[in-house]
Amino acid sequence: MTPWYINMFIYASLVNEYTAGMATDIETLGRAVKQVQDRHHRALDARLATVGTTLAQWDALRAIGRTPGASAHALAGATFQSDQAFGTLADRLAAQGLIERRPGRGRRIDHHLTPTGERTLAAGHPIANDVLGASFANLSEQERSTLLDLLVRIMGNDLS
Repeated sequence: MTPWYINMFIYASLVNEYTAGMATDIETLGRAVKQVQDRHHRALDARLATVGTTLAQWDALRAIGRTPGASAHALAGATFQSDQAFGTLADRLAAQGLIERRPGRGRRIDHHLTPTGERTLAAGHPIANDVLGASFANLSEQERSTLLDLLVRIMGNDLS
């Protein structure tokens, strides 16, 4: 857990950088989005370690849980990884008994959660809700909804 005074320093520097009374600089906006993503990543990775997984592993389990039987290529895209990186991750998940890889059509390999993988995935949901809930706590429900609408518009309605 980061000491409060460091968080206050970071907050103060962000307020000065992002609210200097000027028109929104597109690079500053992009950096702010990246900083929020990085904060989420670090907090989730630290907290997921308490249930024996990493964010990359839990995200892969979540993607497989959402689309059982999906190919490695589809899952790589869903988890923001290259095909090779996802293949390596899937090998580790299979070795840990969290997923099964089964032959699919042609050369395709289908991915499925094991009961252990389902439990690990389930254990991560409250952690993700806590971390993200704390991050967005200063926004009202309407502001969160607006933020999601804006991000979806930027992504072109692609929530995959």
